[in-house]
Amino acid sequence: MATVSLRLFAGAREAAGCSSTEIEAHTVGEVLEIARDRFGPDFTAVLAGSRVWVDGDEPARGDATPVTDGCEVAVLPPVSGG
Repeated sequence: MATVSLRLFAGAREAAGCSSTEIEAHTVGEVLEIARDRFGPDFTAVLAGSRVWVDGDEPARGDATPVTDGCEVAVLPPVSGG
């Protein structure tokens, strides 16, 4: 099991109440499942419309992408502005 940093931006940060946390998991999917359980339905709703990146790239195998110690998983909600 790897310890990864989950970084949250914009609406994901607001829904979770923090900008980052550490999570122990084997895959991107496990990281996100733990985050959903930890942060609840508001976070889950934001996550549904967000992009997820691992160390600055889209995860090659989606939720099945393995994570390693020190990885950074980032949740990037869509940003609107004007």
